[in-house]
Amino acid sequence: MLHKVKILGLTVDEESNAPILVLRTIDTNETIPIWIGLLEAASIASALQKIDFERPMTHDLFKNFITRMGATLTKIEVCDLKESTFFATLYFAHDDKLFSMDARPSDAIALSIRFGAPIYVDEKVIDALTPRQGGKPIEMGDDSEEGKKWAEYLDKLSPDDFGKYKV
Repeated sequence: MLHKVKILGLTVDEESNAPILVLRTIDTNETIPIWIGLLEAASIASALQKIDFERPMTHDLFKNFITRMGATLTKIEVCDLKESTFFATLYFAHDDKLFSMDARPSDAIALSIRFGAPIYVDEKVIDALTPRQGGKPIEMGDDSEEGKKWAEYLDKLSPDDFGKYKV
């Protein structure tokens, strides 16, 4: 099952200083953190803030190419999580044909913002992050202080926590 998500915002992992893209499911209100690269975070942040550059950045260039070829991005899916690596799929429409491409979630989301395309996360990804019992999230089982800290932090995130990057 796919869950439509919204971008809650961008934050930074306090230990590694790595950017974290935070998504939240619309139907179940579950939080999905995805650690991403600095350049992808900058691309996502600039798109969220609707910042235009004099010259096109990489994701803008790819959007321009897709558009000029007569195609459009219809949706993206964060479709899998294997060994701490997230996977995504871009779905395109061109004339009466549909096609898809593999992508990193950060790149897929950077493009989805530019196209206004919906973002979905597969339930198996959510289950891998927040195992469920009877359809309800249950504790991850990490009883360490660090695990409890992250679980509490992610559970309490709201759009106001993201400063200038809030959506």
